[in-house]
Amino acid sequence: MALAIEHRTQEGIEILDLRGRLTLGEEDLVLRDEIDKAISAGHTRLVLDLGKVTDIDTTGLGTLLFALAQLRNAGGGLALADLRLTHLKLLVLAKMEAVFEVFHQVQDAVNSFFPERQIRHYDVLEFVESMEPK
Repeated sequence: MALAIEHRTQEGIEILDLRGRLTLGEEDLVLRDEIDKAISAGHTRLVLDLGKVTDIDTTGLGTLLFALAQLRNAGGGLALADLRLTHLKLLVLAKMEAVFEVFHQVQDAVNSFFPERQIRHYDVLEFVESMEPK
């Protein structure tokens, strides 16, 4: 399934709901284009809801890194929400778990853009420890 992206706004934060694959080809180009459009429209604080993403490959990870760099250069930021465990495992294996702000729920990701709010990060360390052989 190709990547489909729906936009919504919550408390002034742009949320992109992704559905399908985030892989080499048309899919990664579609996301790059949507990030460019969001920045051009002045939306530099983005949440990517990845709960309905079925597959992420290394090109998809590269696209997420590219988006993070673009948003930071524009004075904003990127938060990832609702990752599947297989996607989180990919982040850990690629040693990129500390690069991204990862949250269980979209609301927690939105809250991360407001310094006065309490936020609950995804406990990546707990996940990493569960992967280690015993």
